[in-house]
Amino acid sequence: MKIARFVLKIVGACLALAAAACCVIAYWDKITEAVARVGAKLGLSCCCCSDYDDFDDYADWED
Repeated sequence: MKIARFVLKIVGACLALAAAACCVIAYWDKITEAVARVGAKLGLSCCCCSDYDDFDDYADWED
């Protein structure tokens, strides 16, 4: 019976960890916005640049 309880504790911990990871993935954009806002209020310069800054010159290539 002790082994079954141990296995169930491990399964429960794994499911809780998976649920936390899913929450972080689902709300990643809101988390980064909140961190950027807090950083701006504190005057910290963090790397809050866009993922698409490398493609700013794409419009020049279309011509």
